[in-house]
Amino acid sequence: MTPLPAFSARVRAGFAGGAAAYDHQATLQRAIAWRLAHACRSLPLPPGPAADLGAGTGLLARALADQPQATSPASGHETPAARARQLLQLDLCTELLARNPLAIPTTSRVWDLDQGLPRELDGAAFLSSSFALQWLSRPATQLEHWCQALAPGGWLGLAVPTAASFPQWHRAAERAGVPFTGLALPEAADLEAVARRRLEMWRLQRLRFTRPGGDGRQFLHQLRALGAGTSAHPPLSAPQLRRLLQHWPAGEGITWEVLLLIGQRPA
Repeated sequence: MTPLPAFSARVRAGFAGGAAAYDHQATLQRAIAWRLAHACRSLPLPPGPAADLGAGTGLLARALADQPQATSPASGHETPAARARQLLQLDLCTELLARNPLAIPTTSRVWDLDQGLPRELDGAAFLSSSFALQWLSRPATQLEHWCQALAPGGWLGLAVPTAASFPQWHRAAERAGVPFTGLALPEAADLEAVARRRLEMWRLQRLRFTRPGGDGRQFLHQLRALGAGTSAHPPLSAPQLRRLLQHWPAGEGITWEVLLLIGQRPA
């Protein structure tokens, strides 16, 4: 693999540091992975390779493997649930893959998704990804590449947090007069436009979840514990951070917007 761009290297280092705690801390990520897996479990797959992009510790593939073996609507076709244990597990972070029980040598690859997809996924029957696309430098462009890599009749299943997430953090930063230093999440409308152009949409939803309790300090600590605190923005100074936390709305929790997208490349 070619040397990593600086931001990819920082993302990889962040998740490496949080790998041991990831499964314990990633409660929302686990719930979203299960929802996506349940929605994708019985899709009728054409022949071709299949992968979990940004697989990490395998939350999505494990959720697929735990789904009932539903019968495909099209007789004779395999389903994602049936193929869950054979999905190629792609991730940049070796420490996360080391904690993925499905990432055996024949079904895993250390890979920087910012460099596109490996050639072996050309003509893919099924590409899935949960909470990974937002870490790429051009999410909409990479999503277009993923759609183009599908075989005719192939499926994409995606869950990704979007720019409408964290309104509490944005308001606190504005009131405190400090920059918002979180990761710049992709606009849902941009991703939807790419998917509608390339795929026949089967499910397209913007889901909102508010995690109750806690304050700004606890939320930012949890992001760091997950390894998900990397951002292109420089960190706040100590006085700026104190002002941000003083203006963080008490008792509101933190809100995520997650785009759930399942679509098929036209046959």
